[in-house]
Amino acid sequence: MGELYKKYIPPEQEGPVVYIKGARLIDVVKAKVIESPVIAIQGKRIVQVGTDKEIHIPEGAQVTDCSGLTLMPGMIDSHLHTMMFNCLTFHNYRVSQWEITPELQQMYGLFHAQLCFDMGFTTLRDLGLASSRGLMTAHLCAVRDSINAGVLEGPRMFIGGFTSITGSHLDLINPRAMQRYGFQTADGPWELRKLARQNMLVGCDVVKTCATGGGGTDKEEPDIRNMTQEEIDAIVDEAHAFHKIAAVHCFTPAGQKMALNAGADTIEHMVFSDQETADLIADSNVYMTPTLLHRTDHAIEMRRMQGTSLFVINKMKSIQSSCFDTFQRMHKTGVKIAMGTDMGFDPEMGTNAKELSIYVDLGMSTMEALQSATINGANAIRASKDLGSIEVGKYADILAINGDPTKDINCLQEKKNIQMVMKEGRIYADRREGKNKNVVSVNPGEWKKIDYL
Repeated sequence: MGELYKKYIPPEQEGPVVYIKGARLIDVVKAKVIESPVIAIQGKRIVQVGTDKEIHIPEGAQVTDCSGLTLMPGMIDSHLHTMMFNCLTFHNYRVSQWEITPELQQMYGLFHAQLCFDMGFTTLRDLGLASSRGLMTAHLCAVRDSINAGVLEGPRMFIGGFTSITGSHLDLINPRAMQRYGFQTADGPWELRKLARQNMLVGCDVVKTCATGGGGTDKEEPDIRNMTQEEIDAIVDEAHAFHKIAAVHCFTPAGQKMALNAGADTIEHMVFSDQETADLIADSNVYMTPTLLHRTDHAIEMRRMQGTSLFVINKMKSIQSSCFDTFQRMHKTGVKIAMGTDMGFDPEMGTNAKELSIYVDLGMSTMEALQSATINGANAIRASKDLGSIEVGKYADILAINGDPTKDINCLQEKKNIQMVMKEGRIYADRREGKNKNVVSVNPGEWKKIDYL
């Protein structure tokens, strides 16, 4: 019996060893580029990484030829919302909130996730949604589980469950006049603990809450306090009791300090800041997700075209410069940064990599930007054992890129440059010469916008 146990090989490591050859490999852990790399994969995991001089490929072995291409880890968007009503799929997000069933909304969540996957984002941390029909935590978990089961193709997903007070920023994503159904918000530490437990009961990976107001909601100021310290302490404690991550939306230094005091695992957004708080965050080793793509002029214009009120448009524009200034302060101070877009209502799903170009424009090196979307993201979501870099023992989440992102970060924005997307050793998108495999078979503009049908 003991001998049999010793010989057992987990299913994810069964099968023959296959190889990938490329022109170069981006080592995001050591921050260097390796020329003429070879990666050996068995099942879902990487078993060897080296150069063509170090690794001998046996005669007759299966080889994925990525000659001329850059190999890099699959990217991670640590903050987005796939079930929100995006400009690619709806004309007017307010109308859509009332005309779309939760079941159809769930289908669009999967579709939006697949659009990101097709562009090289093999892992998404979806930080949840509240709708006119209640919290959508269970719907999001079902999308995640169907992908994990192999029923549907898509990225790996980590799901967040909204856990916030009545009238909070996360509540006001929906209209104030909307009738609330079910247990969507809570007040006081024990009721919030119950809501956190309810979200974890249906399967969320992350408990998402908010310490301050936000920028994309109506008649709500960004600097208002959304809960007491006792309440946020209870939420974070409850998440940790169940070995879950607590993510806290913060717009202000006061909110950031509350999150740090509570022991939050990640702080969401970079909006307002001061040097004292930036130093505290840097010393804490807590990761922040900037979400700057959501702050661009293009994103704001998308919201205007969707029918967003002028009050919200003006507010989004008014905080824009503060967001960029805060990013530069946080980066200069040494705060740990994990790439996140806050993609939801805007901008177009699948354009996640534009976030990295903003970081570079604001002073990051291209390697630092790539690290934010790979190893930093994996560390932030507590998944670095399996994800975030091309290393022995990790999942074979590998991209083959036409171009060198360490020299031109913008090359990650074009679908034609994302030549191959592999997740756990399986190729899901393959646009190398002679190949024509995509996760999503239609291009933007080719599908109908359902709120006009």
